[in-house]
Amino acid sequence: MLRVGVIGYGYWGPNIVRNFNGATGARVVKVCDCNVDALKRLNKIYPEIPVTPDSEDLIRSGDADVVAIVTPVFTHYELAKKALLNGKHVFVEKPFTYTTEQAEELIELAEKKRLKIMVGHTFLFTGAVRKMKELIDGGDLGDLLYFDSTRVNLGLFQHDVNVVWDLAPHDLAIMDYLIAEKPVAVVATGESHYNRGMEDIAYVTCYFPNNLIAHINVNWLSPVKVRTTLIGGKKKMLVWNDLDPDVKIRVYDKGVKVMNKEGVYDLLVSYRSGDMWAPRLDQTEALKHLVEHFIDCVSDGTRPINDGSAGLRVVKMLQAAERSLKKKGEMVYL
Repeated sequence: MLRVGVIGYGYWGPNIVRNFNGATGARVVKVCDCNVDALKRLNKIYPEIPVTPDSEDLIRSGDADVVAIVTPVFTHYELAKKALLNGKHVFVEKPFTYTTEQAEELIELAEKKRLKIMVGHTFLFTGAVRKMKELIDGGDLGDLLYFDSTRVNLGLFQHDVNVVWDLAPHDLAIMDYLIAEKPVAVVATGESHYNRGMEDIAYVTCYFPNNLIAHINVNWLSPVKVRTTLIGGKKKMLVWNDLDPDVKIRVYDKGVKVMNKEGVYDLLVSYRSGDMWAPRLDQTEALKHLVEHFIDCVSDGTRPINDGSAGLRVVKMLQAAERSLKKKGEMVYL
């Protein structure tokens, strides 16, 4: 039985506690939050779980095998390092850390201590993303041409990070999981309208070898909420609408065929327009799958698909986007 201590019971913490406590092979043994009201809310639901306002108390406790860190990103490194030094496996919410140096240090420490790190890239465990992974790896889409994602809504403004660090980790983690090739350069543009230095709208472009390109639009100022990803391949194309309650993925047998490449004025293109189909998806809560995967990895020693290295790759892209933003869209090589 894996004993889990959770630090952070704010917005996302209750979901982490619920899933770890309800999983076969794990139970929550203590929860920490500096907000007394948050701990009171927890006690109403789980009166049997001990609470503490002191993270050191939880981390140093011999009661926990795992420390789950569900706090703002600027706290991740210190909390995760202390947990690893005290012999605890670590689950940490995304983004993994605030710098690549911090991420690399934690990965090295975990390997030295033979401990597991899992980063909370929850979308990787949704039925939709797992199906897209199956289609791409199976060659159904053919060679990929582009990955185009939109994640926009009104708010919520964050006080510690800009919109890229808040929203883009989801899409960057999904992109990293789905596409075997890794980007070689990043360009980002954006603007801050209400909080100087904190962009509230941004566009991130990732360049891959072989002309594959990815584009991510994130925005806190949209009048409507949109969660859509388009992935184009030479054989087929798909659209993922995460807000569609009925048909989240549509696969289109559409594409183009170039008949003549002699010159721009002689270019002959034919267009293929075939059937559309919607694959059946697993409807199980993604966080349930994530927790089960973490328990299995700790138990049998396997590497999580969303391990520290996956978290590091996302942080590298976030840092590159941050540097590009500050230089008004200058290309940053990875």
